[in-house]
Amino acid sequence: MVSIAYLVNLIIGFLWFALLASVVISWLRAFGARVPHYHPVVRIIEETADLLLKPIRRTIPTTGGGFDFSPIVALVLLAIVRRLINQVL
Repeated sequence: MVSIAYLVNLIIGFLWFALLASVVISWLRAFGARVPHYHPVVRIIEETADLLLKPIRRTIPTTGGGFDFSPIVALVLLAIVRRLINQVL
């Protein structure tokens, strides 16, 4: 049981990192930094984050000011799942 909890926590930690890195990359691009779309690390980060963000974006649209709440919602959901998994296992 401990190894399953460890594996789940590791996966959730990777998803957490991917979401935060994706947000930072989008901010860098918004401020004019050249972050290449084709770089393998950037592609892995963005594709991993999009696995979680696409379903949330279909449910919660971007606000009128262009602010996207989907990363915040995804991070909260990951925290809830992590807490539930740790309580069960």
